[in-house]
Amino acid sequence: MSATESAMVPGEWDRRVDLAAAYRLVALQGWDDLIFTHLSARVPGPEHHFLINPYDMMFEEITASSLVKIDVEGNPVGPTDHPVNPAGFTIHSAIHMARDDAQAVMHLHTAYGQAVSAMEFGLLPHTQTAMIARHDVAYHDYEGIATDLDERERLVRDLGTKDAMILRNHGTLAVGDSVAAAFLRLYFLERACEAQVMMLTAGKENLNNPPQGVEAKVAGQSNPTDLSALAERLAWPALLRKLDRIDSGFRA
Repeated sequence: MSATESAMVPGEWDRRVDLAAAYRLVALQGWDDLIFTHLSARVPGPEHHFLINPYDMMFEEITASSLVKIDVEGNPVGPTDHPVNPAGFTIHSAIHMARDDAQAVMHLHTAYGQAVSAMEFGLLPHTQTAMIARHDVAYHDYEGIATDLDERERLVRDLGTKDAMILRNHGTLAVGDSVAAAFLRLYFLERACEAQVMMLTAGKENLNNPPQGVEAKVAGQSNPTDLSALAERLAWPALLRKLDRIDSGFRA
């Protein structure tokens, strides 16, 4: 264990590695937005401390040790060589503080996610991936760039007990009881949005509607507990192996 790792609370280094991996995977998927948007994770322990990206780094550059530890207001805890964006943590802080199970919160501005967020009818149940995601998706109306702390209570209210959200005219968001679960949930939501944008090129009137009752059946087959287990036991280890084959530098 390095001196840097030994100075951390128990479990923090593993959380840092997972979050750094998530940033690299977002970049690998082409979901990043230059240095903008954020993925955050709670630091284990009683303090309300969180990990977030240094504001001057691309997602593909982020490492476990470069992540910045912040408090609930987005201010750095301890010295750091990197700037952070407290305003960008507004959305994340609201959810982290309101939901004990929100160990990770991920927010994106992808083209497909933004496109669906701007559609009046929201996410349609016309693909299997959409049906897996849709029953667990909430909606939050756009209020401008999220710098107003008063918006936090409305974000929490709109999310409720769901684990994903479409921020109207803005983008997508997912939470999880681990980085792995949040990432897989976000993956399904983003894939569903991408498919929806592509299928709508045929015109909404030309889509094949799923048989009655099948959407509810798929919802029952894809509950949040099962998704978390799938993420942590199978999908996430496979994704980490993929990253290690490409560039294991995220672990530094």
